[in-house]
Amino acid sequence: MKNALLTMLLLASGLAFGQAAPRQDLEALRQLAQQYLEAQSAGLPGAASITIGALEPRMNLAACAAPQAFQQPGARAMGKTTVGVRCGAPTPWTIYIQAQVSVQAEYVASALPLAPGQAIESGQLVMLKGDLGMLPNGVLTDMAQAIGRSSSMALPAGAPLRADLLRSKPVVQQGQSVRVVSKGAGFSVSAEGRAIGTAGDGQVVQVRTPGGAILSGVARPGALVEVVF
Repeated sequence: MKNALLTMLLLASGLAFGQAAPRQDLEALRQLAQQYLEAQSAGLPGAASITIGALEPRMNLAACAAPQAFQQPGARAMGKTTVGVRCGAPTPWTIYIQAQVSVQAEYVASALPLAPGQAIESGQLVMLKGDLGMLPNGVLTDMAQAIGRSSSMALPAGAPLRADLLRSKPVVQQGQSVRVVSKGAGFSVSAEGRAIGTAGDGQVVQVRTPGGAILSGVARPGALVEVVF
């Protein structure tokens, strides 16, 4: 009787083991994160080198047929970053994998100190090489993106030039008399006005008309403001 009972227990244990849900291959998740970052960095200048962090080997996740890699809004695919991997079915789960993305490329820096508002010329710039992942967001990689613009703050020699620190040369000045061109379906009307603010090419500026009305339009070279209806 005891032998029969032992046999039944062993059979039941074996059946339960055989029906255990398959577990997720953790290395496959690391490879998915690698592929995701490779795709994200494909359009970056220079050569990218990606290192994916290790996962806790004791992590026990249900197998997923189609795991998806993602990053949080605003996250960079450079420097020290995190890639999420989630599964929707049959058992939902989400994990986060640490990674380091190094991008060796040339970037634009100041060759000498730049004063705020100073128009930038090519002779004031230099191309340096470094890891873009270790630099702030928005560092320029083409001198043409900086020439003719000005810095909003004082920059020492050797400082990386960031897009958010540069201002376009104003094409409309505050208080300036401008020509307002209003365009719509089948019509175009031109009138005079006075700029309420200062704006570079493509920036929005407000204009006061002789009648006192305030319009918002896009500043263009030649003291022109375009209003599109």
